[in-house]
Amino acid sequence: MNSSPHTQHTSPINTRYSTQWMAVTALLMAMNVALSSFGVPVPGGHLYLNDIVICTAGILLDPLGAFLVGGVGAFLGDLFFYPTPMFVSLATHGIQAVVISLCTRHLAKNHKSVAAGIGVTLGAVIMVTGYSLGRAFLYSTPEYALLKLPFQILQAVTGAVTAMLLCFPFRLSTLYRHI
Repeated sequence: MNSSPHTQHTSPINTRYSTQWMAVTALLMAMNVALSSFGVPVPGGHLYLNDIVICTAGILLDPLGAFLVGGVGAFLGDLFFYPTPMFVSLATHGIQAVVISLCTRHLAKNHKSVAAGIGVTLGAVIMVTGYSLGRAFLYSTPEYALLKLPFQILQAVTGAVTAMLLCFPFRLSTLYRHI
């Protein structure tokens, strides 16, 4: 076994801007745009499934890729279909994805699923807090933010749990590492 630095990989994709990195980032960003553009109707509101993509990107990608998928993808989805909260989405989902990525890469290095679990939990708190504060500011009513709080919590939990299932029991993170 050759132990030269050229054969060891510290990340699934050795060059940050490789074709593979760009393709995966673009695919996940497009999925985020699509899923942030429409919601699943639930009693009293809508459930958006783009948090699944944002949390998955945070687990799989480096912080830059995660920010592009999470922040820029949600921003574009809002820009195309409902522009009022687009800057709230950029900041909130961007920070959410970066925190998940950083936790997954730097906490509990021998236990990626534990590190990712901490990351998606922190990401869920960031998303719920960011959107609650953003709604209170945009619509000038804390009551509106409180009214939407259960949907934000449901969206955050759905995204975090589904991403963890996709990446670990369903082995998406293993598949991604073998690209």
